[in-house]
Amino acid sequence: MKIAQIAPLYEAVPPKLYGGTERIVAHLSDALVDLGHDVTLFSSADAHSRATLVPMRDQAFRLDPSPLKSDYAAHLSMLHEVRRRADEFDILHFHVDLIHFPLFEAIAPRTVTTLHGRLDLKDLPEVYRRWPDYPLVSISDSQRLPLAGANWAATVHHGLAEDLFQPTIAPRDGYLAFLGRISPEKRPDRAIEIARRSGRRLRIAAKVDAADQIYFKETIEPLLSDPLVEFIGEIGDGAKAEFLGNAAGLVFPIDWPEPFGLVMIEAMACGTPVIAWNCGSVPEVIDHGVSGFIVRSMEEAVEAVERLPELDRGEIRRSFERRFSSRVMAERYLELYGRLAGDGGVPTTLLAAE
Repeated sequence: MKIAQIAPLYEAVPPKLYGGTERIVAHLSDALVDLGHDVTLFSSADAHSRATLVPMRDQAFRLDPSPLKSDYAAHLSMLHEVRRRADEFDILHFHVDLIHFPLFEAIAPRTVTTLHGRLDLKDLPEVYRRWPDYPLVSISDSQRLPLAGANWAATVHHGLAEDLFQPTIAPRDGYLAFLGRISPEKRPDRAIEIARRSGRRLRIAAKVDAADQIYFKETIEPLLSDPLVEFIGEIGDGAKAEFLGNAAGLVFPIDWPEPFGLVMIEAMACGTPVIAWNCGSVPEVIDHGVSGFIVRSMEEAVEAVERLPELDRGEIRRSFERRFSSRVMAERYLELYGRLAGDGGVPTTLLAAE
């Protein structure tokens, strides 16, 4: 198949540091190429991919030092180019939320839109009623709940390349790890309390967005003086294998309807068990008592820390390979692409359809 992947321009594909959506686009694109398909990637020029790259900006926004820039303008320019070349592809796969909806209505049935964020927002239901023909993909079943009546075509869980991380069967240290982003919904304060109550070291590798600076300064920074807590800052893929692999467990103490939680499968790829709050996608990702423990309270979380040695780190890695490899993800998307291309017949010329 000839497949276009349309990535956001906020991070490189894959991101150099923190970032979820663009990381998934990178692993999906490479897996599709490895499976023999012709993949074209629309993204920023700093992408690294086995797909054919169409660079739409000289670099991704977040690490661009230019003080004045317009993400809206850049994305509209990219969508114009995708629209101009739409007839070259069997499937157009969008990862840019819903900004493309007004531009591709005529060929909506041969597009795929993966929604990567939370959907319990006030203004969303009307948009999905206004544009009902776009086939949508959720990244977990729980993500769908606020928009249960939308045009859902499939749920496809995220996946990562199997060779990205190697498992650590015998970790060198017994610390707990927190990886991701410092924000109220990610609850790093809970992670610190778990460490204090269990008497374990906690290492925090996380970014602090500008929007979360006040939360960090007022709520989290005062807690970092505890000798059990070490704040490392943001890390990229190159440092994750050691950081996660040498941890006794990853704590994922979220307090929001997490659409997926990529860090959970990153830990699983390293053979590291996960202690996760029962929110959002967590029960779809973690097999309780196999790849980690799903908890509902601080008491359960502290008890789970003591039970971490019960879990087989080799089996955790095997669970990742069975369920969350990029090949598994790509095969599920190909199933959907084939169904949509079959339903749509010969690709329709965009301008003629109008």
